[in-house]
Amino acid sequence: MGNVIAVTLGILALFHAGRGFADERPLPAACTYETQRWSVALRRSVDARTVSHPYSELAGDEVDPATGCTVCREDQERVAVPPLEPFFLCCKIAPQVRAALEGLVRSGAPVFEVVGYRVIRSRGPVDGAGNRTGFSNHSYGTAVDINPELNGLYDHCLEFGPRCRLVRGGEWRPGVRGTLERGGDIVRAFTSMGLRWGGEIAGRQKDFMHFSMTGY
Repeated sequence: MGNVIAVTLGILALFHAGRGFADERPLPAACTYETQRWSVALRRSVDARTVSHPYSELAGDEVDPATGCTVCREDQERVAVPPLEPFFLCCKIAPQVRAALEGLVRSGAPVFEVVGYRVIRSRGPVDGAGNRTGFSNHSYGTAVDINPELNGLYDHCLEFGPRCRLVRGGEWRPGVRGTLERGGDIVRAFTSMGLRWGGEIAGRQKDFMHFSMTGY
């Protein structure tokens, strides 16, 4: 319990610190990242490109206002928790997420895959070409997906049921090992850190694999 409280307080303090991490290390010279856009019509990612510009010229939407994390590869930290495949997260939250995953792995919790930082415009208004224009939380390295092949993203899903349409990932089947459920060890480990679970977000989507500050 003491470790859970320590992790919770630590991650909340970092989130509320805004861009304070930049004061503790030299600012990178450049901001580089690979990005795509989500096509609403095609229901897939399009327009893959590499972006590079001086770090001092970050645009407003390249910085997450809630955490101060950026879309820049230079602000991401590698998280390695064997036997999981390594992934990247914003350096402000990576240590706390690493600690939570290490505890889950030691306890034998069914964590099979974790997805973190990936830059994509998959939120917000649609442009004239039918593509989303806003960065996702994954783009800032502030969200994680756990076991996506067992915990899909659904739309048309105010409440989970037969009318929900699977958009990405695998079918969500409560009771199957590795499926995330309210009250389960994995969900409790991440929500105790101040993150919200996408399986409980309000609205037309349920994202059972997903954890972030907002749940989206």
